[in-house]
This record gives sequence, structure tokens and C-alpha cells, in this order.
Amino acid sequence: MTDTQHLVSRLPNDIGGLPSETVQRIDHELEPWEKRCHALADVLDFHKIINTEEKRCGVEALGSEMVGKLSYYERWIVAFANILFRKGILTPTELALKMKEVEERWSHVGNDS
Repeated sequence: MTDTQHLVSRLPNDIGGLPSETVQRIDHELEPWEKRCHALADVLDFHKIINTEEKRCGVEALGSEMVGKLSYYERWIVAFANILFRKGILTPTELALKMKEVEERWSHVGNDS
């Protein structure tokens, strides 16, 4: 199989049978933002805004480079944003403004001395 055939025959998360390092299975507490991300997925699905299949396709659409560099929940967040942009529910500007607002709010936490 040529490199091109290989690229088009496997989705980014289809890594079965490929050489890799041993997977380190480590139980860890989810970060608060990861819990919120999971809750957001549930809300988006409950309200029929983004379903599980769309989320899976959204993650696959990120491509193997991004899938390889982003954490599990980072992939979800980027996929959600792209899907919401495509559906016209959210714009990049709206997201940027909200991210700035949250960043400013959190920059004051612990600085009230």
C-alpha cells in the first residue's frame, strides 16, 4: 500500500495495528474543565444540537496531526466549536469574545489581596 493509499484508507483515530509505545493506563481525576466539557457534550446531545455521530466525525475531521497533539477533551472542544461554526450557531468572534471574558474573570481569582 502506498503512503497516499494509507492516508485515505485510515481515519485519524484508526490506529489499530500501527506501531506505538505501550499505552500507560493511569487513573486520574478529571480537571474541572474536562468535566464541564463532558457535561457540554451531554447538553448538546440532549438538545439535539450535536449528536454522538457528529462529534465523532468532528474529531476525525481534525486530521491525524491535531488528533495526535490534542488531549481527549481538547479534541472534543475543537470539534464542538467547528460543528457549531458550520451550523451557524456560533461564530469565531463570539467564541473569542467569550474566551476573553472568561480569561479576564479567572485572572482576578486569587489576586484579590
